[in-house]
Amino acid sequence: MSQPQQPQQPQQQPVSKPTLDTVKHATDTPGLSQPWAELGLKQDEYERIRAILGRRPTGAELAMYSVMWSEHCSYKSSKVHLRQFSEKAPANDALLVGIGENAGVVDVGQGYAVTFKVESHNHPSYIEPYQGAATGVGGIVRDILAMGARPVAVMDPLRFGAADHPDTRRVLPGVVAGVGGYGNCLGLPNVGGEVVFDPCYQGNPLVNALCVGVMRHEDIHLAKASGPGNKVILYGARTGGDGIGGVSVLASETFDAAGRPAKRPSVQVGDPFQEKLLIECTLELFAEKLVTGIQDLGGAGLSCATSELASAGTGGMRVDLDTVPLRDSSLTPEEILMSESQERMCAVVEPRHVERFLAVCEKWDVLATVIGEVTDTGRLEIFWHGEQIADVPPRTVAHEGPVYERPLARPDWQDALQADDAGRLPRPATPEELRAQVLALVASPNQAAKSWVTDQYDRYVLGNTVLAQPEDAGVIRVDESTHLGVALATDGNGRYAKLDPYAGAQLALAEAYRNVAATGARPLAVTNCLNFGSPEDPAVMWQFAEATRGLADACQVLGTPVTGGNVSLYNSTGEAAIHPTPVVGVLGVIDDVTRRTPLGFREAGQLLYLLGDTAEEFGGSAWSQVVHDHLGGLPPRVDLERERLLAEVLVSASRDGMVDAAHDLSDGGLVQAVVESCLRGGVGARLVVPEELSAFAFLFSESAGRAVVAVPRSEEVRFTDMCAARGLPATRVGVTDGDAVEVQGQFTLSLAELREAHERTLPALFG
Repeated sequence: MSQPQQPQQPQQQPVSKPTLDTVKHATDTPGLSQPWAELGLKQDEYERIRAILGRRPTGAELAMYSVMWSEHCSYKSSKVHLRQFSEKAPANDALLVGIGENAGVVDVGQGYAVTFKVESHNHPSYIEPYQGAATGVGGIVRDILAMGARPVAVMDPLRFGAADHPDTRRVLPGVVAGVGGYGNCLGLPNVGGEVVFDPCYQGNPLVNALCVGVMRHEDIHLAKASGPGNKVILYGARTGGDGIGGVSVLASETFDAAGRPAKRPSVQVGDPFQEKLLIECTLELFAEKLVTGIQDLGGAGLSCATSELASAGTGGMRVDLDTVPLRDSSLTPEEILMSESQERMCAVVEPRHVERFLAVCEKWDVLATVIGEVTDTGRLEIFWHGEQIADVPPRTVAHEGPVYERPLARPDWQDALQADDAGRLPRPATPEELRAQVLALVASPNQAAKSWVTDQYDRYVLGNTVLAQPEDAGVIRVDESTHLGVALATDGNGRYAKLDPYAGAQLALAEAYRNVAATGARPLAVTNCLNFGSPEDPAVMWQFAEATRGLADACQVLGTPVTGGNVSLYNSTGEAAIHPTPVVGVLGVIDDVTRRTPLGFREAGQLLYLLGDTAEEFGGSAWSQVVHDHLGGLPPRVDLERERLLAEVLVSASRDGMVDAAHDLSDGGLVQAVVESCLRGGVGARLVVPEELSAFAFLFSESAGRAVVAVPRSEEVRFTDMCAARGLPATRVGVTDGDAVEVQGQFTLSLAELREAHERTLPALFG
């Protein structure tokens, strides 16, 4: 089988690696300055390295520190804020492995554990859309694999510039093909995600990737190198020149006004078939208990794997770098240490297991080489043809990088932005205008059907997908005999976060939490990918600090700990940063996937109930964007206790068979949710506007903490009694019926007309 053909890309500028051929010469020649700036280090960071070592670093040492002290690997600008996720973490008996490992792990019952994480591959995906997105998927899959789990599904939260911009037409098809090509070849279903368009992402798309894996409790593995004398084995693909400098340069540089990075390291090149072999090989190694510690090779490559393994274990390791299998014999030691070639893993193996380890690798046609051993020296020592080229305390490389408390300041434009209230925008004056605006909303790129994208992904491979896009959450069966399952959703609204980053982060969590609950799953834990502009901009750091604080506070209230995630900074083009975009993933557990709740209205004659309170809230709304191209005011108010209550009702109603369909209300409000549910299930709806609301607010408000449910008539009393007993407002707003969406006294839109508007947009732009 051959790799799917990659889409044609326009001619790119020549890609060059950081100039490392002068590094060794400069470091080993007294009097010559060292190229620390070229490797992404600041002068004070370079001086700190010298102080740690008590001498000039060698070329290899300088290369290692440069990648491991990069923003991507060390979290040096974000660490002081990320601590809140641990300090404010709610007590949760389900949490088995938390922040600090390759991925978090939660107990989902019956002896099963689930690990999940989301990461970014933003800048590489702009430069080389196919490979950037593909290797983003490959990297997150290996993180999950390294925990001891079998990867079972992926998701892809994506954000692009304006849908009609020529460069979006260059980037989006390649990214989608990369996500689909890699995931499909691995045989992993893509069960959810997002596709969002906004001019702020022009020149700086966000390509986030999530993976979830399943294991038994006893199969959890951690990244550590313990046991002096144990062997260090590198296995998987050969090491090449791709990705050199990715974390130290590409992930820590903004793009210029023309959309070009200041430096152009090469983007990693993925091979999903090699990764599939690596997955099966690694799982067999785990099953035979041949591995003491393991780490995948992603950002910072061997520099990361060796320093982190040594630091987390007994503290010492010797590596003979010249034994590393290469596909480019011209690579220097510095380049080998910095290479981010894909489909590689590093394992620590007891000597008595080495022969069997190598035999398993040979069975799967996976190249494996002993490159070193664990020591008790407390030093990471690297040799090149017998010459020592690095001798460092591994913890200073992996865990004791610089920590910055960057200046932060509320932007001087924030007050004016919030004062520009979307509630003052002109509203439709007639039923005809209202009808036209509904049609425009459902046809807009952000609200339109994403099937042009999702149809390129295999959503049902492996046979355990229970719900997938466009459902509120992806649901995967974990155990076939008991029907135990998990649900996952990712959400994030950069427009809300631009208006108020504290509330915006909480709204992202609330929506993902609500999406999971709408399927009938009980939310358990959180992962996040925090996408922001340059940390050297005090306004961006204020946004980051507020969003992090908001997310930590909300997780504490909802009882959903953050298990891990990723920070992506320097997402700027010229002087313009993207909207602050905290993407939040929520994982939930459902005891019986056969009782999950879909979003489609499938039966006529069922009663539609609106759960929650509706207020005049249009700041950052889809209506204000589509009709007026406006961003201003305040985002919807957050009520976390209401979100918790709503989730309890949705989960109970699903478990007890009281609802046949449920859909959370978010972007586009009630009308968007009803249209999506009607089109999904093929049954129309007749709606009645409550007396206390205008038709406009009823249809377009984006008040949080709401959902619409379809209740069989036989369950109405039981359902409404449950809502009343729990204190959740439940308003009957209509009935499922016919082949149109009718708002009584206002307008009627046939499902055929709605489907045409909803489904034609993306094919017209990219088809």
